[in-house]
Amino acid sequence: MTIDFHTHIFPDKIAPATIAHLEKIGGIPAHTNGTAQDLLRSMDEAGIDRSVVLPVVTKPSQFDSINRFAAQINQEHDRLISFGGIHPDNDDIEAKLDFIVASGLKGIKLHPDYQGVFIDDERNVRILREALRRNLYVVIHAGIDIGLPDPVHCTPARTAAVLNELKTDPDDPRIVLAHVGGWRMWDDVETYLVGKAVYLDLAFSLGQIDNEQLLRIIRRHGAERILFASDSPWGNQQADRQCFESLPLTQDERDFIAWKNAKMMLGD
Repeated sequence: MTIDFHTHIFPDKIAPATIAHLEKIGGIPAHTNGTAQDLLRSMDEAGIDRSVVLPVVTKPSQFDSINRFAAQINQEHDRLISFGGIHPDNDDIEAKLDFIVASGLKGIKLHPDYQGVFIDDERNVRILREALRRNLYVVIHAGIDIGLPDPVHCTPARTAAVLNELKTDPDDPRIVLAHVGGWRMWDDVETYLVGKAVYLDLAFSLGQIDNEQLLRIIRRHGAERILFASDSPWGNQQADRQCFESLPLTQDERDFIAWKNAKMMLGD
């Protein structure tokens, strides 16, 4: 079994324009057309059983439409598990997180670069604190964003300070840092984040991070806190799975990363 913990799709009506826009600002091609059906096609080709969909609320006004779409995905697709989204500038954060819980969504996505708010800003810390209080998972874009390289709103050092403030539960961290804790900032990940009570996903990093460094991070941090992820459509699910399978991991390490951790977190 393989579960991809980091993918993106969009409503069919806006997917073509959204993908074209993101391809332009990121300077990279998409590997799907951004729809649910094309993600499922990609999953079939890659031998991936389930994918977690992570929407990004880039403006406060998108909260309702994005979370309705997330709930719809979960109703219509057994193999897709969509999280919700929230913006740091949304009003009444507690009520909005309650709405996400009531909608049956298991977590939220924060993207400090696209939302223009540093991870250690009190607005984000408040969201994290209230989300954890509600037993929601929070996936956070970490490190450089290929389309928005400067400033980096979620560096390993800033994230470590937030984790220290929140005092995340080592037995149930619930925070997932994407891109192995900080895309292209992996030396700082080793300095500030390895060993902290947090999950790291592999999105858009397999084949980019040096395998020796990746293995060192996995073994120092613990395979039970690492999640297979592609960042589809920006990552190629089939290529990423092949790259993952080529790593010299033990079978226990491989199983934890490929599916056991995600299955435990998702509860199904």
